[in-house]
Amino acid sequence: MPADLSRREFASLLPLGALLALTSTFGAAAENNFRVRTITAGLHMQASGDFDQAEAAIAFLRNAREIFEVKGYEVQTLRLATQPLQEYLADWNSTQAIEAILALDQFAVENEVSCSIGPVFTEDVYHEEFAAWAVEVIRKTKNISFTVSVASAGRGVHYQSLRAAAEAMLAIAHGTPGGEGNFRFAANAFTRAGTPFFPAAYFDQGKSFSIGLESPNLLRQAFTGAANLGDAKNRLKTEMEAALGPVAALGNTLAAAARWQYLGIDTSPAPGLDASIGQAIEVLTKTPFGSASTLSACAAITDVLKSLSLKTCGYSGLMLPIMEDPVLAQRAAEKRFTVSELLLYSSVCGTGLDVVPIAGNTPEAVLRAILTDVAALATKYQKPLSARLFPVPGMEAGETVSFDNPYLTDAVVMPLA
Repeated sequence: MPADLSRREFASLLPLGALLALTSTFGAAAENNFRVRTITAGLHMQASGDFDQAEAAIAFLRNAREIFEVKGYEVQTLRLATQPLQEYLADWNSTQAIEAILALDQFAVENEVSCSIGPVFTEDVYHEEFAAWAVEVIRKTKNISFTVSVASAGRGVHYQSLRAAAEAMLAIAHGTPGGEGNFRFAANAFTRAGTPFFPAAYFDQGKSFSIGLESPNLLRQAFTGAANLGDAKNRLKTEMEAALGPVAALGNTLAAAARWQYLGIDTSPAPGLDASIGQAIEVLTKTPFGSASTLSACAAITDVLKSLSLKTCGYSGLMLPIMEDPVLAQRAAEKRFTVSELLLYSSVCGTGLDVVPIAGNTPEAVLRAILTDVAALATKYQKPLSARLFPVPGMEAGETVSFDNPYLTDAVVMPLA
């Protein structure tokens, strides 16, 4: 099998034992401090149905995970991300393209990885058929994610693409159980190639990889006992560089051994159900998330994430995904902030509006207006932002929604203002 050949080729470059010996001085991860959320490999597709490079990428990812785990790091997921879809499937809405995407999904499922097929289109265009296509892809696949680009450096806000994205979100909401299909779709603005986090991820080259983290507990540790905001920032910078330096060194060593390119760490502290960024912020501010001082805390954290003396990639900013964080979900239920205030926090944060449940009867024009605000904010500050909104069919603001998804917590449908 090509995958077996790739593993042998990798081993011949530098045997596992020798690689571990080289990395022995880097140390291991502190227990229960942070996790590697993802190692994401770039996959440059040449043609539909050609999986030789995909098999080689899987071999690299498995070797990388094995080495990280031997060094004491928990690796939660392995992922593949392609270049923008139209670059290898120009007729993206054809029957043949759907079949190619289904084949890629089957490959991903069989190899226990997730796969992003990148932005479906990056130009400022409106495709009337996109919403129906998006629903079909979500329904027929299990491990495929994708996006639409709604703002870019060359064009600013993509007003026509915004309409397509809003229509797709509503179609997916009403075409999948509970609207959960929107977990694998987002509107992206200024997203950079090499971003490891989904659904935003895409790469502009193969044989390259990046790393994403789940690190709110590291932030909480740094903030505990801090005398003031300045002290907290200094402590966070010191602790993050000490903790992530060995990860970066291991990434560089892996790249040299496999003759791949290491793109860096997305330092965004992605939360998990037992690692809350909301809790970390509350340790810093000593007030519930959404209170006065939340904005300054978000800005302080982002300042540190942008100042680390490490090779970084992707968002490298603060993430506030409501349904992935029990504390954020609880504070939303307590009506301590709205979607509009989340967007305000995004002006000093990193990712925009993420896994936010909203009323299922939200009109397309209103949803498009929210996405336009995200795109305008990204354009104003030339920063990567995305919007992964969950219109929940049959639910209104204030009602509690539950999903059959191990990564999502119960949350209330949020008011828009």
